[in-house]
Amino acid sequence: MTLSDELGAVVRAYLADRPDATWQAFARDVGAAGLLVPERYGGAGCGPQETAAVAEELGRALSPHPFLQSAVMAVGALMADGDDRARARLLPELASGAATATVVLPGDGDLLLADDRLSGAVPYALEGEVVLAYAGGHLVEAVPTRRAAYPTMDETRPLVSLVFDRAPARRLGPGTSWARVRDLGIAALAAEQTGGAARCLEMATEYARSRRQFGRPIGSFQAIKHKLADVLLLVESARSAARAAAQSTAESAAEPSAQSATQSATQSDVFAAVAGSYCAEAFLTAAGENIQVHGGIGVTWEHPAHRYLKRAASDAQLLCPPQAHRARLAPHVFGQA
Repeated sequence: MTLSDELGAVVRAYLADRPDATWQAFARDVGAAGLLVPERYGGAGCGPQETAAVAEELGRALSPHPFLQSAVMAVGALMADGDDRARARLLPELASGAATATVVLPGDGDLLLADDRLSGAVPYALEGEVVLAYAGGHLVEAVPTRRAAYPTMDETRPLVSLVFDRAPARRLGPGTSWARVRDLGIAALAAEQTGGAARCLEMATEYARSRRQFGRPIGSFQAIKHKLADVLLLVESARSAARAAAQSTAESAAEPSAQSATQSATQSDVFAAVAGSYCAEAFLTAAGENIQVHGGIGVTWEHPAHRYLKRAASDAQLLCPPQAHRARLAPHVFGQA
């Protein structure tokens, strides 16, 4: 059993035993908040593959923990673009779960950095206490002038709007690696989506075995068999895409030479776009088919099936929708023309 497998098993058992545990407790007991944080800053010093294993289990449980934005993207941004002082100040708190952070990427809002003051608005951002933003060619830290929570359809993924009115901005380092941070987040989100899709398949299969119609389980009917077989193919393909994206981001970060780093960054961009497109739609399909197999009970408020559909729909808009990921792939497939 690999380290990733062991981490996934630990997280699954923990979430099953303590579904209401706080982020601080989860970080303390499992160490998930500091997976990507180097040991010298109080973390575990793991890589994107281990992160993907944890993300898959969090997605399977529809966990509301801020793992994606804080443990993955914020830590990734600090490691890629933060200076030594910023890392020493922020990473230990993020690794321990004492603080959470979120990252605003270029294009998420209309931010303008001038005279170390940040202005503009971010309509939708993942919730995090510390706000790190890529603006004006720099990675900066700023306190929003106004922050408002959204009453979202998917209550397991809190979103906020951020407004900066000439807010003091602390420059943490160059903003040259935002695309790598984006791809790191896409890979982790794809793993979450894979976990959610896998759980939908499990629920549908369990119900098909137990629900009886015309004197036999509905899972014996050919139409149901075909549905479940199609979803199984989607889940396994999504898992392959998510793991390939995680592997490519790890290789991109590890390349020593400039030429190799450029080639790996291009490969990371491709694998992340594939995972972002495929896993989002696989989760949406699996969540929809889970409701179809359950029939009437699948659309009731008491059954959890609707929660997976809501998470799938909201996830499909995070870090670009599937259509945008395919647009990124187009030049690699069809050439620049």
